[in-house]
Amino acid sequence: MTDPNGDEAAASASVPPPPPTANTAAMSVMVGDDDGRKIPRKQVVSWAFWDWATQPFNSVILTFVFAPLYLVSAHFLSPELAALPVDSPERITALAKLSSQYGAWTAIAGLLIFALAPVLGVRSDATGGRKRWLVSFTALLALVQFALFFVYEDPAYFTYGAIILALGSVVNEIAGVNYNAMLHQVSTPSTAGRVSGLGWGLGYLGGVVALIIVVVVTQLEWFGLDVSGGLAYRLIALGAAIWTIVFAIPLVLNVPEHKVIDDRPKVGFFSSYVELVKDMIALFQQSRPTFWFLFASAIYRDGLAGVFAFGGILAAVGFGFTSNEVMIFGLAANIVAGVSTILAGRLDDRFGAKAVIVTALGGLVVMGLFVFFARDLGVIAFWIGGLALSMFTGPAQAASRSLLTRVTPSSMQGEVFGLYATTGRVASILSPAAWTIFVTAFASTVFGVIGIVLVLAVGLTLLIFVKLPKGSVATGSFVHLSGWNIDVLRGLTLALFVGVGAAIFSVTGAGFIPGGFIVSAVLFLIAASSAILALRGLARLRTSGESGAGVGKATVVLGALALVGAVLALLTQFGILPALTLG
Repeated sequence: MTDPNGDEAAASASVPPPPPTANTAAMSVMVGDDDGRKIPRKQVVSWAFWDWATQPFNSVILTFVFAPLYLVSAHFLSPELAALPVDSPERITALAKLSSQYGAWTAIAGLLIFALAPVLGVRSDATGGRKRWLVSFTALLALVQFALFFVYEDPAYFTYGAIILALGSVVNEIAGVNYNAMLHQVSTPSTAGRVSGLGWGLGYLGGVVALIIVVVVTQLEWFGLDVSGGLAYRLIALGAAIWTIVFAIPLVLNVPEHKVIDDRPKVGFFSSYVELVKDMIALFQQSRPTFWFLFASAIYRDGLAGVFAFGGILAAVGFGFTSNEVMIFGLAANIVAGVSTILAGRLDDRFGAKAVIVTALGGLVVMGLFVFFARDLGVIAFWIGGLALSMFTGPAQAASRSLLTRVTPSSMQGEVFGLYATTGRVASILSPAAWTIFVTAFASTVFGVIGIVLVLAVGLTLLIFVKLPKGSVATGSFVHLSGWNIDVLRGLTLALFVGVGAAIFSVTGAGFIPGGFIVSAVLFLIAASSAILALRGLARLRTSGESGAGVGKATVVLGALALVGAVLALLTQFGILPALTLG
């Protein structure tokens, strides 16, 4: 249950790739295409190895080792609580508090990803320098992992560790934006799927190899080294940092910088958000099935990310897995996910992409509920349910791209696949927020799975109602939005990006993080600004003849709702409303 970023990589391609497989034989043919482009094999392999280089952060640090076995564990309880029996209510509640606080910081990371990542890929295309940014953020990711070495086994260091992991998630996602944008540099239209699949396959393989190394070193008792006091986990983080640096070197040396077209129109940073909203409105007007699929997939793909992010914590804290059991489960989960991903293409061809996704999401919901309701069975329940969850994630991811091609006119797929990549990050706050809310409300880590299942179920429900076009989809170029009132668009952009953040922050982050008052005040001001901008735009529409009246009215309502969320966060900070917290 790790995410090697392969799903987003293909989203940058100008044409839809086939379901990804780790087909290393493809390397011998990834050198040219009908358009005359020649891609050196060295560039292809070097690009794909970035997935291998960064995979330990996903599999070892976040999912199966550092976070679940060290940070969110008895290592960071007070000595009195840590000494209690494992089934003690006080100890269980204390561990749930750690889990919910970790989830809150993850939600804050999701909020930052939500705010930053959607436009960074577009800007890297427009301004160039994507390799420079990728190298910079990869170096930052290595630095983040190195910083984890200083997370000492002491409750006073828990917040530091949670912040560093949250920062790492943000850095990893932003690096992935530029990595994904480089796909078309190292592939041609006919090889994009195989190149993307190679990266995805190396990602899964890297996760397996990294976990095997950790298991072997642990079984050999660190060759006699005294690793008490959390030193073992801190050394693992240090090793992951070195791994990232070493295996990112081929990309640094062999993949050239992206050359931008000189006459490409320049868009300011904040204007990039407006352009994203404009493209979504234009897509709604021109291809509604595509729009609704993007909306549904953004939600269920975040549910899949939640399975990745909290699976190890659920195993260790919720089901009492030992350290070795968690790591062995991680190995099995990676292998199952990889095999199911390879098989997804054949299932797609035979039964159709939507059927595969609906079945996979349905399976995820059912097995998630099984894990929750069968929790009294102990570790066997999670072994069965967890591996089933891993089995269903691959087909859901791989078939999503295929379905997008079926609902999108061929001439619009360049723009739409870019939107597919960005909208997937817009919803990145939902799963950690849902996890935090349920763990906090019920004072038990196991209840977090209900939050993840809820996100998956919402995405599944929305997908079921996506109407696929019969026969061939319509043709025609993607027409960018024009003639709309700019104040309405700016107000809508602020309301969309701030509204979700304000509502979620008011019930997840406000009770846990320092500086919550400042964040709440900023959300309040921006939410108010969105409504004011929309009202000003509506006033001008009466005489200008521009479009956007209906959207402007909806924006006023959305801005008002965002304002309510920000007010709730402020009241929480002042202590007028109780913060959602434990203990």
